[in-house]
Amino acid sequence: MSTPTTERPLALVTGASSGIGFELAGQFARHGYDLVVAAEDDGIEAAAESLRRDHGPRVEPVRADLASYDGVEALAAAVAATGRPVDALALNAGRGAGGDFVGGTDLRDELDIVDLNVRSTVHLAKRLLPGMVDRGQGRVLFTSSIASTMPGSFQAVYNASKSFVQSFAEALRNELKDTGVTVTSLMPGPTDTEFFARAHMQDTKVGQGKKDDPREVAEDAFEALMKGDEKVAAGSLINKVQTVAGKIVPDRLKAEQHRRMAEPGSGE
Repeated sequence: MSTPTTERPLALVTGASSGIGFELAGQFARHGYDLVVAAEDDGIEAAAESLRRDHGPRVEPVRADLASYDGVEALAAAVAATGRPVDALALNAGRGAGGDFVGGTDLRDELDIVDLNVRSTVHLAKRLLPGMVDRGQGRVLFTSSIASTMPGSFQAVYNASKSFVQSFAEALRNELKDTGVTVTSLMPGPTDTEFFARAHMQDTKVGQGKKDDPREVAEDAFEALMKGDEKVAAGSLINKVQTVAGKIVPDRLKAEQHRRMAEPGSGE
């Protein structure tokens, strides 16, 4: 396939049908990028059309279940089929589940969290980072979370998965520091997306509490990515303070604090 003639750089954003992912895609579009956007739901088609209409880039939507090996391979193949290098990669797809680990959550759901948040992140990075390194340029954004800094009582698997993402991002940043490829981790706090409904956490204190605007989170993330920053605690001042405090507060206290926020019924 011949390479299409375009001077616009190309960005890939996963989990882009709604929430932070959709707003990240919008940031790339506003700043002159064409897009490949991916999600598992059919909302990705509507998201792509909205991005085209509002910002005018080329947008290729890919519906793929990234919790599966075949889904990641299908997305990587779709990117290759564009015939264009990926200039920016936003590995944003992820999900959570609330409830007590023993008796309150489903094993299949938790393994799905591991597959999507952890396995697909590694898998897609393995497929796309070599091309960036070969070209000596590229920007990579991993959506981690403030949750990565604390034991997640009643979100045990989700927080652990984000701790993996955070560690993975920081390790790759160090490995790639002399390659021309930058790695930035995004650490949002509670954000006004579908996350809490999908995680069945609407009756929790955190589920019912004040949340950040996903567009503002995406703006902070894009700015940090373009600067090549190591990480960004996006959103409210409270989230930034929690990120700093997380470095000095003992894990047992953070686990207890998380319990008060995420225990089922804590919002009632």
